[in-house]
Amino acid sequence: MWQLNSQEPEKAAEFYSNVFGWKISVPQWDYWAVSIDKGTENEQTAINGGISKGPNDYPHGTRIQIEVDSINDAISKVTDNGAKVVRDKMEFDEFFLAYLVDSTGIGFGLIQKK
Repeated sequence: MWQLNSQEPEKAAEFYSNVFGWKISVPQWDYWAVSIDKGTENEQTAINGGISKGPNDYPHGTRIQIEVDSINDAISKVTDNGAKVVRDKMEFDEFFLAYLVDSTGIGFGLIQKK
């Protein structure tokens, strides 16, 4: 999964929808889910993601979100290996999400579906 951060997410959503034909959902929590349907009925050839109002720690740019079985275990393991948590685990209706920066400065997210 990926996420585009922008200080103007509505404008970004309109741009990518108009240019690439991305299907943009109604926003929830300042997050616009993006569906990129390029495959057939039985085959998906693109990774879906979203557009979000960028937080202070990451106002612009692209961030991947890595799906894990246990977000608590993953946070423990990545911090033991030099990563820093920039946004603690957050709970949403269908998933948990946390943002980190690895030991080289690359920002990423961890996501666990409920």
